[in-house]
Amino acid sequence: MLAVDAIDHVVLNVRNVEASARWYVAHLGMERREQPRPDGTAPRVSLHFGQQKINLRPISASQDEWFTGHAPMPGSDDLCFLTQSPPEAVVAHFAAAGLAIETGPVERSGARGTLRSVYVRDPDGNLVEVASYA
Repeated sequence: MLAVDAIDHVVLNVRNVEASARWYVAHLGMERREQPRPDGTAPRVSLHFGQQKINLRPISASQDEWFTGHAPMPGSDDLCFLTQSPPEAVVAHFAAAGLAIETGPVERSGARGTLRSVYVRDPDGNLVEVASYA
């Protein structure tokens, strides 16, 4: 029987790759990387953190350029990122950056137990949860 071990990467469909990359680097401390393309077109942009990666797919890209789901749509995702920081520090960080808190700190159910979560929105309107285990 097949059993998966982890998520390697996810792909976010975005309106503006540069704006999204700046947001995730500035507010979540991710590292931006570029992968050159053999045809010389704009490189693929990805965001790295821990052992994970998020590929930023421009919504204008064709299926020939990026193989993706049937109905790619910016702003339709709900992502949860883990941090060692307590929720009060997450709130203070987002407030200092001028980001509106959608909700939180609140308790939620995570993969390993109870999370303490704070929610904001990225430039495309995706719901971004930043959480820590109690």
